[in-house]
Amino acid sequence: MKKITIAIDGFSSTGKSTLAKQLAKELEYVYVDTGAMYRAVAYFAMQNKFIGADFFDKETLIQALPNIQLEFRFNADLGFAEMYLNGENVEKQIRTIEVSNFVSKVAEISEVRAKLVEQQQEMGTNKAIVMDGRDIGTVVFPNAELKIFMTASAETRAQRRFDELQQKGDNVSYEDVLKNVMERDYIDTHREDSPLVIADDAIEIDNSYLNKEEQFAAVLELVNDVVKID
Repeated sequence: MKKITIAIDGFSSTGKSTLAKQLAKELEYVYVDTGAMYRAVAYFAMQNKFIGADFFDKETLIQALPNIQLEFRFNADLGFAEMYLNGENVEKQIRTIEVSNFVSKVAEISEVRAKLVEQQQEMGTNKAIVMDGRDIGTVVFPNAELKIFMTASAETRAQRRFDELQQKGDNVSYEDVLKNVMERDYIDTHREDSPLVIADDAIEIDNSYLNKEEQFAAVLELVNDVVKID
């Protein structure tokens, strides 16, 4: 069976990572969560006081990029790879609402995107990879054999994110999460460098009313259709 590259793009909190993990496990492919990479850079900026509620020292962050080492390490107990920043497991820290508030601003920076895109393209050299993010089908892997673009209403996505954070014990309000979702949507779709857009050859999936099982079954069928083509 031929190996392909699967690019999954879409808005925040559409379940891209969940779907990508399901596909990678089913196909025995490598899974790469590019969002975790941008979150790790945002966390680095927060830790080093480069960014805050009312300031962002972009130039200092750009100068510090050579000091940022990102690595995915597989956790057999969890069944997926976790993000390590300069040798430290930051998987939990990068999933907070605080990091979510800054990640799109960090991802706007061309130098940050160039650094991470280069790493992402290296990861996909041998195909057999599922990668999710904002510009996978348009920038990272424009020749991917299968491109999926995921969307859902902002309210639906905010509720999903709110429920997830509540389960983790984070004290957040639905209103704050909805505001974050809408702000990220605006930044992601309006940035000058690699804005979030649907690739011409991508298949759009609105999962507002789909559960995880239905979504996975639909996309797996698309994968099988592509793999069968010589």
